[in-house]
Amino acid sequence: MSEGRSTAVPAEDRASVVRPGEELNVEAVHAWLAERIPTLRGRPEVTQYRGGASNWTYRLRYPEHDLVLRRPPAGTKAKSAHDMAREYTVQRALKPVYPYVPTMVGLCQDESLIGADFYVMERIPGVILRARVPEGLRLDAAGTRRLCLEVLDRLVELHAVDPAAAGLQSLGRGSGYVRRQVEGWSERYERARTWNVSSFRRVRDWLASNAPDDVATCVIHNDWRFDNVVLDPHDVTRVVGVLDWEMATLGDPLMDLGGALAYWVQRDDPLVLRLTRRQPTHLPGMLTRREVVEYYLARTGRSAPHWVFYEVFGLFRLAVIAQQIYYRYHHRQTRNPAFRHFWFLVNYLEWRCRGMIGKGRAYG
Repeated sequence: MSEGRSTAVPAEDRASVVRPGEELNVEAVHAWLAERIPTLRGRPEVTQYRGGASNWTYRLRYPEHDLVLRRPPAGTKAKSAHDMAREYTVQRALKPVYPYVPTMVGLCQDESLIGADFYVMERIPGVILRARVPEGLRLDAAGTRRLCLEVLDRLVELHAVDPAAAGLQSLGRGSGYVRRQVEGWSERYERARTWNVSSFRRVRDWLASNAPDDVATCVIHNDWRFDNVVLDPHDVTRVVGVLDWEMATLGDPLMDLGGALAYWVQRDDPLVLRLTRRQPTHLPGMLTRREVVEYYLARTGRSAPHWVFYEVFGLFRLAVIAQQIYYRYHHRQTRNPAFRHFWFLVNYLEWRCRGMIGKGRAYG
């Protein structure tokens, strides 16, 4: 057995029953798909993926086709978020130069079909790691380290993509990305704020006063996590797909890395932080946050003398995302009980940001 491989083939990532209130108009979708896939036969078995907290994602399993449909959630949302056309276009453009992107099938912008825009892509079969390691996956520390470096290498590879070669040179807005992000996420927080969360005023003021110039402009994923990476079930140290390109753009690569580390919970972190863990970054062999940054900088030749800014911003952005989701729950635009206590997470992240600012150092 090769080092780093599981002792048994772990179960592939599976969808489950569709949540109440999030049902799909299967007949309308099937009729739309039949016009685009001449070989489509039968009716699909429809299930729903529950790993994410943003867009609704369904598996449409036909006898000879395995497809995934993504659509925005119901309820109020940020103006620039959940743009299905943009997400579809970015992936279709990236596929020839970054092979880990799923193959697109089609985009539908006729909201009369299911009440929203949606797109369909081919499913990438494989293993997705979430908070709990799938049954059958047995990685030793050396294998876990190989997996961790593989995931980081795919991020480095993405940041090396030539936007012009992918036809994505107009995806971003040019220099000034860091400052625009601070301003934009601060505005989003204000719009989504509810009575039971902090103002984040001190953190937002600090970010605005300490925003560095962009270190580069490249294709960034903007939601780089283990649960957006598909692994080969026969060798889980090998990445075969990268999912969820909703927030991809042209921007500063260190902002992408800082956003990724907002989800990177270590085994020696405080209890409250460990309770928020959504990916297996606590396993023996995983790099620490400090080691992740050092590895990335060594692989790219970049430097980050102001790294504390990127890590604080990553945590702030995570707080805004959590608050936007909680806003929908608070106003009964979604009934998903998993969002009930997100307000507590938002307040905890504010406390954590202030602590890092006060200490003047990162890796909190």
